[in-house]
Parts: sequence; structure tokens; C-alpha cells
Amino acid sequence: MIPQIKKILFATDLSENSTYAFYYAIHMAKRDEAKIVILHAIEPLPPMLITFEDFVFKVAKDRIKAVKERLQKFSQKVDARIGTSSVEFVSNTLVRMGDPVEEILKAVDEEGCDVIVLGTHGKGFLEQTFLGSVSSSVLLRTRKPVFLVPLPSENITNDLI
Repeated sequence: MIPQIKKILFATDLSENSTYAFYYAIHMAKRDEAKIVILHAIEPLPPMLITFEDFVFKVAKDRIKAVKERLQKFSQKVDARIGTSSVEFVSNTLVRMGDPVEEILKAVDEEGCDVIVLGTHGKGFLEQTFLGSVSSSVLLRTRKPVFLVPLPSENITNDLI
């Protein structure tokens, strides 16, 4: 028997592909009467800037504010397309500083999520082999189901995003 999905972690980098993946998260939430936790992880600043603590704090605060504004625009764009408010499905929005993979894994546990929804960029073999990717790292390290959404064909993308 498949466990019921009550909470979905939607991790986003705010790209077009993430917007497309959010449609799937909304669909799953509607279908299963689940809630969505939105997560955006901001990569840490380079170590050379960490010595300037006041500067780091201000930059981090400014980056988090900018991301929250982008998340709001992102949600409005999706809402206009689906004809309903995505807010009713979202139980929490997290913006964290840290490695995206680590933050996704922590958020899944802390928020009690049953499934993870991620957009993938469809990068080439060499790039994925040498650099790794968030989606493949999450797949390897989590015990939760992961729903990976590739960016669709250009015709569909233009209609939805």
C-alpha cells in the first residue's frame, strides 16, 4: 500500500523549470488534499567574505528579502495560470542559507514531508558527472520519494511559464 501524501516539499531555484515543477506540486496537493512546503536555499557566500561579518549579515539579509519577493512573484504567476490561489496549498515557505542538497534533506525531516518535488535542468552527462546536481544528490541521499520534473518542450513552456 502506498502511504498517503500529506505534505510535499517543493524545492525551487526560481527558474522557469521550477515554475513548471510547481504545477505538479499543486496538482499533487489538490489530488491528495496535501500541503506544500516551499524551500529555496541560497548558496553561502564565498569564505573570503566571511571575515567581514557585518557585510555578510547585510548581504544575507538583502538576498533573503529579494528571494522572498521573487517567490511572491513566482506564486502570482502560477496563480494567474491555474486560476486559483496556490496560497491555500502552501503551509510554509522557507528561505535558507546553505547547500541546497543539505537544506532540502533537513527541511524534509523538520517539516515531516512525504515526498519531494524538484525541477531538473536536463544538463548533459559530463556536467552532471563532474559537477553533480541537486536532484541527483537528493535522489541518492533521501529515503523519501522524489518527483523530478524536466523542463517540457518549448511549445508547452511558452504556454505555461
